[in-house]
Amino acid sequence: MSIFEELLRAEEMPLFYKVHYEIPAISVGDVEAAVRAAVHRKESLSAIQMGDTVAITAGSREISNIALIIKTLVEEVKQAGGVPFIVPAMGSHGGAVAEGQTKILHDYGITEEYVGAPIRSSMETVCLGKTKEHGFEVHLDKNASEADWIIPVGRIKPHTDIKGPIQSGLMKMLVIGLGKQEGAAICHANGFLKMSENIVEIGKVILDKAPILFGLGILENGHHDTYRIEAVASCEFLKREQELLKDAKRQLPCIPFEKLDMLVVDQMGKDISGAGMDPNITGRSSIHGISKPNIERIVVRDLTENSHHNASGIGNADVIPQRMYDKINLEETYPNCITSCDVAGFKLPVIMPDDRLAFKLALHTITEASAETGYRIMWIQDTNHLQTFYITERLLEEAKKNPALTVEEQPLEVVYDAGGYVEQFKAAGSE
Repeated sequence: MSIFEELLRAEEMPLFYKVHYEIPAISVGDVEAAVRAAVHRKESLSAIQMGDTVAITAGSREISNIALIIKTLVEEVKQAGGVPFIVPAMGSHGGAVAEGQTKILHDYGITEEYVGAPIRSSMETVCLGKTKEHGFEVHLDKNASEADWIIPVGRIKPHTDIKGPIQSGLMKMLVIGLGKQEGAAICHANGFLKMSENIVEIGKVILDKAPILFGLGILENGHHDTYRIEAVASCEFLKREQELLKDAKRQLPCIPFEKLDMLVVDQMGKDISGAGMDPNITGRSSIHGISKPNIERIVVRDLTENSHHNASGIGNADVIPQRMYDKINLEETYPNCITSCDVAGFKLPVIMPDDRLAFKLALHTITEASAETGYRIMWIQDTNHLQTFYITERLLEEAKKNPALTVEEQPLEVVYDAGGYVEQFKAAGSE
């Protein structure tokens, strides 16, 4: 018996109950048709002359239907006489190297063969000048700067740490995405509390000096499905993005409990959220601290495959198992730390040999509940998928009062494999 097993021998995970969360599921339906309708609604492509080169951005987040959206946009640009190409727009992600950024796109299905346009990936930028207010240098991807037109494509949503009228969206895609590592670092230099202001300040220069044709804004519903696609004229970016952000906030699901003692998260990663787990869901931010549902302990079990071993946001977890730690590549992770100037979000949590001991340690260190009172534990796949989750008995009463939740009556126990990692849930008491 290891010292961990000896010290934590009294702790065991309680029984769980499966819950179904009815989240509104309005979506665009036919994604291709939605893209075509969006770009034709305001004659967004009418300025393209025969042979004009058009840079279309693609970011590092796992946006639903993103490969199809970009493929359809490429087809429309070609139909209008343009010559499109794809530019990775993801700041310092992908290890802050061109090859790493191309690989991220490939893993999302954005390949030259599928979308029908070449990918031009580089970390080289050009400086468009400086902002008047604070003298920030304004950087833009060199390949994009040489195009006749640029179309930023991005998901508009509440950011994990940026607060303000402009958060994640088209402006951020211009400033941080196309700014590459250098531009992203400049925008982050004053910390996240000034980020919304910095994005607007730098973005205005890009809108003034770069040939932005229009932006294609994407909104998702609480099922991580495409809810809305809209072409936004460059002259309307600031005003319209604020309006679309309000709509995006209305689609965001939440943890439907007032307080949790512990949250178990099966996986985190940059493809899910810039912070690995979305603080808008967990209430846990390395920048803004802890808020509702005021979770005392967070256990994260794994990194997603599409995170490419980037564990940005790992500092928001309290405990992880050894298997997850072994997947972390610091050369993939720390460029984001350096760029964002956020050290707290990259600190390592407690590392335990396996899932079972990770749970035991988390339970043992909870101060606001005990085995006698019962633990308020919620278990989710990740912060993008809340449609189905598991809860302990202590949360049953609250769950049954919520009309959006349906609780299955069968209690379940956690089954571990020989290595101490979770294998499955099974009916309590069954063989």
